Amino acid sequence: MRLSLAALSGRAVRITGIRSQELNPGLRDFEASFIRLMDKVTNGSRIEINETGTTLYYQPGILLGGKIEHDCHPQRSIGYYLEALLCLAPFMKRPLKAILKGVTNDQTDPSVDTLKVTALPLMQRFGVDGEGLELKVIRRGMAPGGGDIYIYTDHMKGANSGKSPGFGLSLVAETINGTFLSAELASNPQGQGSPVLPEDLGQNCAKLLLEEVYRGGCVDSINQSLALLYMALGQQDVSKVQIGPLSPYTIEFLRHLKSFFQIVFKIEAQPMEEQKGGDKVLMTCIGVGFSNISKTVT
Repeated sequence: MRLSLAALSGRAVRITGIRSQELNPGLRDFEASFIRLMDKVTNGSRIEINETGTTLYYQPGILLGGKIEHDCHPQRSIGYYLEALLCLAPFMKRPLKAILKGVTNDQTDPSVDTLKVTALPLMQRFGVDGEGLELKVIRRGMAPGGGDIYIYTDHMKGANSGKSPGFGLSLVAETINGTFLSAELASNPQGQGSPVLPEDLGQNCAKLLLEEVYRGGCVDSINQSLALLYMALGQQDVSKVQIGPLSPYTIEFLRHLKSFFQIVFKIEAQPMEEQKGGDKVLMTCIGVGFSNISKTVT
């Protein structure tokens, strides 16, 4: 979160005490791999890591984009790296054409398929040009071998290009359906315990599907931070979005948004008659009107 927001804001960040109290201190291999990816999509970045890996200094360069290839460390799936690229891609100088190689699915990060059918439609609703936005799985791979993911964002318009990010956000049936009708997610939704019996698979699928349907048109749980980021960087106007209960990840993301962009969200609990199956909050902010001054105009 902090490195992605640093790259967008152009502000340097120093992270200290990284697992300094653990037996195995410092950055993990997958985090070092992520830092290398950030270096590839920027130009002129300055990265300093101390000998123990417990201190990281990152001075971002220009968000360059272009064609890149990256081997994602198998400790985390490609979804871990892809979430950051989806945040950064609309604001890069050149269209991003990235090939990510690694594990396509794990029990920790959103799967590539989940992001494809939830994050991409959400980006289009914020004004990102859908015609030039593609996420393609070339070859699937489980740990440790991995597979390939192709990200194509040719002629992408910015997330604040002429459309207000405050319009209604909802996921269509196909999107929700595509997110959860996967045997892997449905058979073991929490990533714990043994897979369920085949006769229970349909029940689990329906349960997961209804949980998202009952959100009543609000942003799904996986993409809360992506929606809030686009709102914060959008036009200098009021933006509103309804989301489900704030996850700890989202709360931490809001703190970082305030730190890097001085953006503060107004959070209002929705009336009971508007809950439609679960607690929801209305998030409101005024965008900063962000733009990459070095971005190529087409």
